[in-house]
Amino acid sequence: MFWHLARIFVLFGYLQRVLAIEHDSICTADGACPEPSHTIMRLRERNDKKAHLIAKQHGLEIKGKPFLDGTYYFVIHSQKERSKRQKREIISRLQEHPDILLIEEQRPRVRRKRDFVYSDTVYERDSGFINVVKRAESIANAEQRINSIQRDVPVLPFPDPLYKEQWYLNNGAQGGFDMNVQAAWLLGYAGRNVSVSILDDGIQRDHPDLAANYDPLASTDINGHDDDPTPQDDGDNKHGTRCAGEVASIAGNVYCGVGVAFHAKIGGVRMLDGPVSDSVEAASLSLNRHHIDIYSASWGPEDDGRTFDGPGPLTREAFYHGVRVGRDGKGSIFVWASGNGGSRQDSCSADGYTTSVYTLSVSSATIDNRSPWYLEECPSTIATTYSSANMNQPAVITVDVPHGCTRSHTGTSASAPIAAGIIALALEAK
Repeated sequence: MFWHLARIFVLFGYLQRVLAIEHDSICTADGACPEPSHTIMRLRERNDKKAHLIAKQHGLEIKGKPFLDGTYYFVIHSQKERSKRQKREIISRLQEHPDILLIEEQRPRVRRKRDFVYSDTVYERDSGFINVVKRAESIANAEQRINSIQRDVPVLPFPDPLYKEQWYLNNGAQGGFDMNVQAAWLLGYAGRNVSVSILDDGIQRDHPDLAANYDPLASTDINGHDDDPTPQDDGDNKHGTRCAGEVASIAGNVYCGVGVAFHAKIGGVRMLDGPVSDSVEAASLSLNRHHIDIYSASWGPEDDGRTFDGPGPLTREAFYHGVRVGRDGKGSIFVWASGNGGSRQDSCSADGYTTSVYTLSVSSATIDNRSPWYLEECPSTIATTYSSANMNQPAVITVDVPHGCTRSHTGTSASAPIAAGIIALALEAK
């Protein structure tokens, strides 16, 4: 009997931990919680005119677009000098309003981009070689088949100056391996009519290697409450632009390298350049879900080996409805970087985004087909693409802010967009 009771208590404790997973990055261990960063209001049914009227009557303003099913709105206080007590009173009155289902203040959550800066210390993993399989169809066979397909076929190699250095596209990994996308290109597939949105710190929409593929319908600025996802040019907000370049850099324009799906439409959501709450994540993941095919995210909770964290209730709702009704019923595709905490014994099993049944979790392999030092091991990893290893080996080539190129995109941050580009090729091919 004692043994059974002990097992029940252990299980109960575990369930409590799992149920609390979404709150770990909100409050500290001593119980201190940050001030709310966002206030959201939900009406019983979508009515933008009524939402603005209710907000105005209570000294609030609606900012940005409605999100999720269109009944959720971001609101701010019209008078910033209001006291906490006055704000609480307004929230309390709105909770009694007959047209409002929810009025809630939300606290920011800790979210980290999944690239890294090379240090002087080189980490190695003793996990052996990754099992790679030689391509099923060689480029030569693809060239033989192309005559029967009426598609716009590129002439390889591309003239873009860094294309030959894109080893992961050019048989450049050990043993002549790569991501095998050249065979798809030679069959005429390049991501046409597929829209990809990078959920990050914004993208530079006028970058010379992105501008022709920029998709305003797959873009917005949730941090600034407008439609322009252009990041601040402060050195800290180039991550999203780099990820976008991996997917859809223009081919043949003699600039930087090429994207995996160089004819795909690319957009970006500026949502990491400010406080990130559950509502910010939900608004990003539900943006224009019948237009956007693929959402790519290269961020997540702390990869410190101690943090259990995952999507909040609104974000879970965005995942659920995206998969059920997105893309006109075919289902939105959510691609997620698996994390870079391997050197700190972090497990992606502690990350509720990568373990979600609604996401495709993507990890990394090095140029010599090994597991990189930062790799996190867990059962939820769906796929692996090439990325960086250590500072003595080549990383991923892409565009950079402002108007430049980089040879040093890194981590699982670089792996997820490659996977998103490959999925775009597959969607074009159906």
